[in-house]
Amino acid sequence: MDSSTSEGVVESTSTVPPASAPAPAPAPAATPYKPSSADFANYYENFMPYKSIFLWLNHSQAPQEDFTKREFAFEYKSGAYQRYNSFSNVQEFKNTIVKAQPVRFEVGAVYPIEPKLRKSVSKNLMKPVMKEFVLDIDLTDYDDVRTCCSGTSICRKCWKFITLAIKIVDAALREDFGFEKLIWVFSGRRGVHCWVSDYRVRILDEPRRRAIVEYLDVLNVKSKGNKNGISLRKPYHPHVERSFEILRDEFVDIILREQDPWRLDDRYQDLAKCIPDYRLSSALLKHWKEDPGSSSASKWRDVDTFYQNMKVKSFDIQDWKREMIFKTMYPRLDVEVSRQMIHLLKSPFCIHPGTGNVCVPFDPSVKEFDPFTEAPSLSTLFNEDETNWENTSLKGSIELFNRYVDGLVKDEVKEKREREPVSEESW
Repeated sequence: MDSSTSEGVVESTSTVPPASAPAPAPAPAATPYKPSSADFANYYENFMPYKSIFLWLNHSQAPQEDFTKREFAFEYKSGAYQRYNSFSNVQEFKNTIVKAQPVRFEVGAVYPIEPKLRKSVSKNLMKPVMKEFVLDIDLTDYDDVRTCCSGTSICRKCWKFITLAIKIVDAALREDFGFEKLIWVFSGRRGVHCWVSDYRVRILDEPRRRAIVEYLDVLNVKSKGNKNGISLRKPYHPHVERSFEILRDEFVDIILREQDPWRLDDRYQDLAKCIPDYRLSSALLKHWKEDPGSSSASKWRDVDTFYQNMKVKSFDIQDWKREMIFKTMYPRLDVEVSRQMIHLLKSPFCIHPGTGNVCVPFDPSVKEFDPFTEAPSLSTLFNEDETNWENTSLKGSIELFNRYVDGLVKDEVKEKREREPVSEESW
């Protein structure tokens, strides 16, 4: 979409596609493959990159407290959930997982003591002292606007919401906060996680973590229960302006043409509720009830037409359009996942127990991630090679992760020397 067309989303309605504009059919998601106990055993024995995960969390070649005092949690096929596991080294880490065969394992915070020893000390000591800053983006949080899928289902149409979210969040973390050590990971089914490993963010307390995620959480939907609309303060923050440039160019295609949410009865009523002028909202709702099946594009034009004809002065239509673009497309963030240091998140290279997909890391600066072609399942891997990841479609993801981890460890060693005071003996 060229700039004149995308600008028209806010400035006019002349470029909104007609109701008959065809929408491309979504690519259906593959039938879920649920791995067996034997599949998990084979994967944990031959495919899981334990050394890479160890280095990622340890920030050094030799075991240190960043790893040995870190919590891991196991979820078992029976539904049992075991927290406060900890390991002295990478070999113990591997041996335990191979033996336990959890359907997934999660990574938590670093504590003052080894989490497995928690029962021998006061509860006051079991307060986390360090953890990566994490973000969780899930397509189920877009169910109020996506129509192609719902719940755990995904397709190429609605995955575009995740792609946009990654662009916006990644830009903010790097450009606004100056973070450099980021890795994105596919959740295995319908979302993505972002792990930020910069030292200065790992040591932040919960109030400061909340400040970061609330900066990103423009919608404030989850944290403040704001369901009908948002309020973007003027002058717009540079983060808002940058995000709008990303979202505006996709609004017509994704919302008006592909998702077409306001064609549905309950959703066009929600659209009417978002209009801050009662007289205009009521007139539009009456008009839409007479032709409830009209397209979202048509209803979007109606708002502008009725606004002009009724000479509404109570709000600015261009500001409202901008806010609606944010409301429908801006990243939906779970504030508590990012704020709470006690919260655990699936490790990279886990297996999603419901789909059998590997939770692979990816680099959005290289290309947009496609979960339908770039997230191998266990069945795919075993058909390629039953004993060696280097001969499978997992190779690219592990090599990408290894390059990231190598750079992380090298920088961490250098930064640690700079942080530590010089002793008199070294003078």
